[in-house]
Amino acid sequence: MASAAENRRGIIFMLVAMSLFVVNDVFMKLSREVYPAGQAITIRAAFAVIVGLALVFAAREGDRLHLALRPRVLQRGILEAFSALTFGWSLGLMPLANLTAINMASPLLIVALAAVLRIEQVGWRRAAALTVGFIGVLFVVRPGAESFNAAAIVAVISAILVAGRDLTTRTIGAEVPSTVVSLTTTVLVGLVALAYGFTETWLPIWRIETVYIAVAAVLVTIGTFFIISAFRRTDVGVISQYRYAIIVFATVLGYVVWGDVPDLFAFLGVGLIVGSGLYTMHRQRVRPDSNLKLTRKTAM
Repeated sequence: MASAAENRRGIIFMLVAMSLFVVNDVFMKLSREVYPAGQAITIRAAFAVIVGLALVFAAREGDRLHLALRPRVLQRGILEAFSALTFGWSLGLMPLANLTAINMASPLLIVALAAVLRIEQVGWRRAAALTVGFIGVLFVVRPGAESFNAAAIVAVISAILVAGRDLTTRTIGAEVPSTVVSLTTTVLVGLVALAYGFTETWLPIWRIETVYIAVAAVLVTIGTFFIISAFRRTDVGVISQYRYAIIVFATVLGYVVWGDVPDLFAFLGVGLIVGSGLYTMHRQRVRPDSNLKLTRKTAM
C-alpha cells in the first residue's frame, strides 16, 4: 500500500501529465489549421524521435534497443501509429472536448475487446456500465445530427485502436524498458504518417505552425515522463481515475482558444462516459479474478 503522501504525488503527476497532453493537442490542432494530418504528425514524430533517443541513452538503455523488434512491441507501435493518425485527422475537424471525450471511452473498449477475445469474463454490472458508456459516446457523436460527420466516425476508430494498443501493452515483458517502447512507437507513428502523407499535398515547413509542432513533441515527451512517474510507488487504482481530468482541461482550452462550448447532449455524453469508466475501473479493482486489474507494470 502506498502512503497518502505518495498517492498525493501520483495524483499531482497525473494531473500534470493530462494538462501537458491537452496542451499538446491544442498546438497540434492549431497546426492542423494549416498542415494536413500526415505532414503534421510526421513532423512531430521527427522531433519526438530526437527526444526519445536522448531519453534512451540518458537512461543508459541503449544496449536494449534490439528489444524494439519484439513482435508485441511492434504490434503496440503499429496500433499507436494508426491511432495517432486517426486522432490527428479528426483533430482538425472536431471540437477538442468532443474528441477527447470519445477517446476517453477507450477503457470501456478495453473491457469490451477483452470480453470478445475471451481474456475477461464480464458480469452484468460491467456489461451495464459498458452499455451506459457507449450510450454516452452516441450522445457525443450523435448520428443523424448536423454535427455528425466522418471525423466522428474516425474518432471512434481511434478510440478502438487505443484500446487495442493498451491491451497489447499489458503483454510486453517488464524487461523491455519504457523508453524503448516509447521510441519504437514514435518511429512507427512517423513512418505510418509519412506513408499517409503521400496522399496529401505537403506545405513548406518554414512557418510558425512548425514551432507549434516542435513544442507539442516536447510536451508529449514530458507528459509521458510524468504519467510513468505517477504510477511509481502509488496505488494505481486511485491514480488512474484522475485520467478523466483531461476532459475538463480540453473543455476549458477548447473554449479559451476556439470558443467551442459542448452542447447539452455532449455534456450528458461526457458524464455517462466518465461515470461508466470510473465504475468499470472500480469493478476491476475489487474483483480478485479480473485479468484486467491494473498493476504498476501494466500502468507504465
